[in-house]
Amino acid sequence: MGENHFKIVFEGALLPGVDITTAKLNLADLFKSDVTAIERLFTGRPIALKRNLSHADAQTYLQALSKTGIDARIEAETPIELNLADVHDHAPASSQAPFADPQSPYAPPRAPVGEAVAEFATLKPFSFDGRIGRLRYLAWTLVLSTVLLAVCGVFALVALALIGADSTAGLILGSLLALILFVGFVFVSIQITVQRLHDVGWSGWLWLLNLVPFVGSFFPFVIMVVPGNDTANRYGPPPPPNSTAVKVLSSLWLIVIALVLFGSLAGGLTAIREEYKSAAQSSYDSSSVTTDEIELEVEPVPNSSGDAAEEAQPPVDSAKE
Repeated sequence: MGENHFKIVFEGALLPGVDITTAKLNLADLFKSDVTAIERLFTGRPIALKRNLSHADAQTYLQALSKTGIDARIEAETPIELNLADVHDHAPASSQAPFADPQSPYAPPRAPVGEAVAEFATLKPFSFDGRIGRLRYLAWTLVLSTVLLAVCGVFALVALALIGADSTAGLILGSLLALILFVGFVFVSIQITVQRLHDVGWSGWLWLLNLVPFVGSFFPFVIMVVPGNDTANRYGPPPPPNSTAVKVLSSLWLIVIALVLFGSLAGGLTAIREEYKSAAQSSYDSSSVTTDEIELEVEPVPNSSGDAAEEAQPPVDSAKE
């Protein structure tokens, strides 16, 4: 009995969290083909991507295909029994092996399968390409912020020395250098954020949301919270596992952020309370009036009936007088 053979079957299903565009691009890169040819695989019908494989080779192919984001499977091929009576002397219509057409998406890869898709992406701190996870994003941001603070401290000391020496040329040159360094730090910060967006599967242009009023106040927290794709997406393979240093630095940065938020909240509540007390005291002082400030005007009241009678005397008859 001969060795059992297996085939790789694909019906258009994708792994969780992988969009169809990403899967097509990864397959095109794996098979060294164009996306138009790859689209023929996504018809919903079972398609044998590779036949006559041993079980070990089938596992290798399946692992490589899984990295592209598609959900393929291994099936055993039914052995074919031939009788000598069924063999004819005529030559086959085409001597070309199945799937030998280089334009066919079913053709065997023209490159080693194991090298087509890397298991993890290469870290590129100073590039817009690549992907980084949440913890590495926090760790790199902490390092960048620490370096920025150190450089700002050095420039502040140099500026004070130049001001004391009354060096106008030195101040101008130092200001230009500080501006260049600040732009460089901002540029690197944008690169780190873009790589974090790539890990989620989002476009790097979403960084511009940081410039939108109100949205930019909470969008950085969204970047820190949203998890990335576990498998390869259109921006490449997933980032490598986090090292111990990355975990420690990210934890420190989270503690710093929590302390800053707590301090800001406590300071805001204290200011509101003091403002409320001041307003209440001012309102009380303005509404309190002493009795010395009240002046009452009282009309005199007649004290006796004689006075009233005197006021009511009848008129005098001038003829009798």
